[in-house]
Amino acid sequence: QVQLVESGGGLVQPGGSLRLSCAASGSHFSIYRMGWYRQAPGKQRELVAGISSGGTTNYADSVKGRFTISRDNAKNTVYLQMNSLKPEDTAVYYCNADLTAAGFAGVNYWGQGTQVTVSS
Repeated sequence: QVQLVESGGGLVQPGGSLRLSCAASGSHFSIYRMGWYRQAPGKQRELVAGISSGGTTNYADSVKGRFTISRDNAKNTVYLQMNSLKPEDTAVYYCNADLTAAGFAGVNYWGQGTQVTVSS
C-alpha cells in the first residue's frame, strides 16, 4: 500500500503562485507514474498534470505554460508548481500514484486532497 500526503494548498490572489507537494511512502516511488488531479464543486475530477518514471510530462490544455510537474525520487515527492493562477483553478487538488509500471495494472492510490482557492 502507498500513502500519499499532499501539502501546499491555500488561498491566493489571481496571478499568484503556489507549489503543491505530495510525499509518498514506500520504496518503489521512482517507478510509479505520478499525477495531479483536481475537482471543483459540481464538476468531475480531471487530470491536471502527469509525470512518468522517466520524467516525461503531460498537462491539461487549461494549465499548459502555467503549471509545472516535477519529481524528486530521492525524497519520494512529486511537486506541482502553479503560476499565473486563475479563479477557475480553484479546486481540491489530489495526488495520484499509478502502480502499473510496478506490475500492478490498474492499481491507483490517492491522497486526501488539498484545497486551492484563487480569489481576490
